[in-house]
Amino acid sequence: QVQLVESGGGLVQAGGSLRLSCAASGRTFSTYTMGWFRQAPGKEREFVARISWSGGITYYAGSVKGRFTISRDNAKNTVYLQMNSLKAEDTAVYYCNADGVAYQPGAYWGQGTQVTVSS
Repeated sequence: QVQLVESGGGLVQAGGSLRLSCAASGRTFSTYTMGWFRQAPGKEREFVARISWSGGITYYAGSVKGRFTISRDNAKNTVYLQMNSLKAEDTAVYYCNADGVAYQPGAYWGQGTQVTVSS
């Protein structure tokens, strides 16, 4: 089992950048694929990005590809989401997720961190 805690959200102007972090507890972090999802007001939660346990394979939603980068540091039990060229439509609560497959979430979620992009 793994517990997840996100940080790094905030308010940023369109075109700006933010880096989200997700700290995981548990000795098995390096065995989990990790992902980021987001949920905007009035919308369903959607896939953003995923990274394999080794960090060698990544997936992105089409809406963020080329702007967002997912990475992980297994020594620090942390996964990151670097978000560049932010747009107003990126405004959402961002959730860290563990143990998913491809674009589907796994069973473990963080509490979420708010990202607000002002236009």
